[in-house]
Amino acid sequence: MVSKKVSVEDKEETLLVLAVDIDNDLYRKTGIGGPLVGRVQNLNGASQLALADPEETDANAMFQAVKIFDQLKKEGYNVNVATITGSESEGYNADREVARQLELVLQQFQADSCIFVTDGASDKRVLPVIQSRIKINSVQVITMKQAEKLESTYFVILEKLKEPHYARIVFGIPAVLVLLFTISYALGTGWQLPLGLIGAYLLLKGFGLEDAFIGSFRGFGFSIEKMSFVFYLSSMIFLIASVFIGVENYNSLLSLGGQQFPSLAYGIEGFLLLLPVVSTLYLVGRIIDVRNSKHPFRVFKYGTYTGSSVILWVMLFAFMAWIIGQIYFWEFLSFTIVAIVMGITISTASDYLRSRAIATKKMNGKMVFNELGALIGKIRSVDIRRGIMIINTSFGNPIKYGIDRVVDVSDRVIIK
Repeated sequence: MVSKKVSVEDKEETLLVLAVDIDNDLYRKTGIGGPLVGRVQNLNGASQLALADPEETDANAMFQAVKIFDQLKKEGYNVNVATITGSESEGYNADREVARQLELVLQQFQADSCIFVTDGASDKRVLPVIQSRIKINSVQVITMKQAEKLESTYFVILEKLKEPHYARIVFGIPAVLVLLFTISYALGTGWQLPLGLIGAYLLLKGFGLEDAFIGSFRGFGFSIEKMSFVFYLSSMIFLIASVFIGVENYNSLLSLGGQQFPSLAYGIEGFLLLLPVVSTLYLVGRIIDVRNSKHPFRVFKYGTYTGSSVILWVMLFAFMAWIIGQIYFWEFLSFTIVAIVMGITISTASDYLRSRAIATKKMNGKMVFNELGALIGKIRSVDIRRGIMIINTSFGNPIKYGIDRVVDVSDRVIIK
């Protein structure tokens, strides 16, 4: 591996050799959460990552960080080494997690500046996040010695395509487009339906909702051996029926001489007709799975989902009915107000039950992790009345968190 030589002018300056794993390969492949502080922890993490995946470049960056640490330590510098991790989804979540872990490291080791060790462009993206919290004296880019430019590019692309985030973009999107147009051609529905679905995806992508949408299906638990299977299967059947009803309504009104926009609104109304049944069956299945899992506390979040679903469905259905001319505008407003009140009531009741459930849990002394699997610390005390809990971090510093950030309580506490 090659890198530029480190130059430090003042040996009295406190240095931090910092490696960053922006896509959190360390946790995904070894189960080790960041941050890792100190030579022993970094060597252990790098060794386990290299054993799990010998081609993983993040392991090379961690080894290089330890090597630089050893060199500077030998030369008499006041130096420490750390590795911080981001998130598999990258983007804002990764940047936020990198910033949080860096602040934890700096609370333990108050460095004046750092040497940033990276294995490529994706890690360089967080340079502004790091520079906002500590001065960067040097940037070390790690590349493999035997890799020629073309060969290196080939292997980088090949490795990136193995990651779910990039595979969805390169293979998933074109595959979905081909399938949509094939199904549309077979059903004779034209190009409008595929373009509508593509537009819906771009809307999710544009507003940053793609990861949340995909994440909601990761724990789907679709297994014929589970009781929830019946509810999931029924939900899919009603969803397919909803699509056919929507397409049929659209084609029927269009064939009778209806205009394009009212026909589309009529089709959407038909699609929405069975959507409450679809959502209810799916949520019942999820609740059954969660109650049978090791994390029954998560069942309360589906109350919030139900409230949001009620608001969205009633507003969309009433809006389409008004567009078609089935109801007056004042009726549309009335339905909207009723939907908002119902949704807020359901969400508030869910939050209240969740707070009461937290009050019955013994959380003192339990370890706290975030949703990415990184250790926050151990709970020192919980004040239900004020809605706060105090966590002692692994560095011995107390941090206050709101109880509303708790998403799961079992043998450990998970916060968002």
